[in-house]
Amino acid sequence: IPKYVATPSRKLGDDKKPNYIYPTANEWVFIHILHDPKGIRNAYIPVEPCIIKDYTNLVHAVEAKLLDIGQDLVATGGENDRRKQLLEWVDRATLLRNRREASRGGFLQFVRKGAIRVRPLRVTPQELAGIKYMYVRDKYGLGSLEPLISDPYIEDISCSGLGQVFIEHKIFKALRSAVSFDRMEDLDDFVLWMAERIRKPISFARPISDATLPDGSRINIVFGKAVSKRGSNFSIRKFAGTPVSIFELVDFGSLNYQILAYLSLVIGNGLNVFVSGETASGKTTLLNAITAFMHPLAKVVSIEDTPELQVPHKNWVREVVQTTRTDDGSNAVNMFDLLRAALRQRPNYIIVGEIRGAEGNVAFQAMQTGHAVMATFHAATVEKLIQRLTGNPISVSKTYVDNLNVVILTSAVKLPNGKMGRRLTGINEIVSYDSSLDAFTFIEVFHWNESTDKFEFPGFMTSDMLENRIAHRLGFSGRNKQRIYSEMERRAKILEKLHREQKITDFYEVLDVLSKAQREGYF
Repeated sequence: IPKYVATPSRKLGDDKKPNYIYPTANEWVFIHILHDPKGIRNAYIPVEPCIIKDYTNLVHAVEAKLLDIGQDLVATGGENDRRKQLLEWVDRATLLRNRREASRGGFLQFVRKGAIRVRPLRVTPQELAGIKYMYVRDKYGLGSLEPLISDPYIEDISCSGLGQVFIEHKIFKALRSAVSFDRMEDLDDFVLWMAERIRKPISFARPISDATLPDGSRINIVFGKAVSKRGSNFSIRKFAGTPVSIFELVDFGSLNYQILAYLSLVIGNGLNVFVSGETASGKTTLLNAITAFMHPLAKVVSIEDTPELQVPHKNWVREVVQTTRTDDGSNAVNMFDLLRAALRQRPNYIIVGEIRGAEGNVAFQAMQTGHAVMATFHAATVEKLIQRLTGNPISVSKTYVDNLNVVILTSAVKLPNGKMGRRLTGINEIVSYDSSLDAFTFIEVFHWNESTDKFEFPGFMTSDMLENRIAHRLGFSGRNKQRIYSEMERRAKILEKLHREQKITDFYEVLDVLSKAQREGYF
């Protein structure tokens, strides 16, 4: 018998033989995590009303009733009203058994051709609930994927072709779901239907589509066996409703208070920062969290191809690439266009979702003109980051690269206890470029020790950014500049006290507290 848990904790991920049921954001859906003794992945089983009874025929009967009274139904107002409207329509087409029809007045007043009265479908309370769930799931949601979409503990949903849909769970990691596609025709039909649902239609001529779901999740669809030998496939990167905060990252072991204190000095004083790492290393999660260190009165402009960033500041302009294609196949409005436009909006901070192409040059021009730039980048080391920046297609001049002050490296790593986790593996300061030697000078300020799972501070008393860029801004000049390290330790203690004693963890609550601290002179 599975154990019911109202709120799954991360400790459950240590269970070698999980057998748990927990609720989702949808009141009718629960999830069963079950150990599979024969397989590599454990099972992820959505528990829906339709697992007890097949409501297909009842749903078709309701649709038939609605077609009969279609001329009397009011059209939906907008996307936000659509779900509510669908539920109201189901109510108008059904009648609970053991109740007098007059108590649901108006049902027998509907007529169809020939003046034949349309009677509502008589159902039990359980049947009505099942019909409503199925009707909304398939007419408003994403059909059989809807239980996965409503699960806040899922990070990624992946269909690699025929067979089962796989997921990446925040607690139970890699799982195989009970959702599967056994026939190529069913998979193709579902992918075509889903693309139409998200208003990004695909075809044999244009088989690839990227889009954002209504909840903010990012989806990529590839259609047809011509470009994918195992059949159509899709991947969904789930959107987190409330982003992870800096203190939650401390709880996860991703970084420590000393690193947070250093970043508060760097970001609070407008230095340029890149968060770099490989795929699924936690780049966007970290970038989201450290935006709390930006000045609360700052104007922030973010630029993304798919919206993932969640900046907590009130004065936040959120720009997104327009994915509608022009005749030559390019985006109508790309990141280069948006970044160039952002320079005219007088922002204090510019955040770029990910630098991949020509927009990199504009970002470095923005750095030169005094704008603080933050971005994510796809590179595992500082050396590889510089190689990508200075090579095609980004092509930033080597003499401009030192405008980038700080590089934060993140990675998905194997911890000493054998588990997988995400860690900030290093922080490096780019100091200068020597054209005669064609070499860059950079300092490693923080380093993650993989054998102890601890963070080391080799930049103590050697940090160029702290001593030569930030110290004088805080009034530490000359011989006193090394007092900046004492200031950093003071901030680390304040952050630890806020987290451990005040029990502050929520993303937006962190910003409010840090804003007050800045106003009162603590930060």
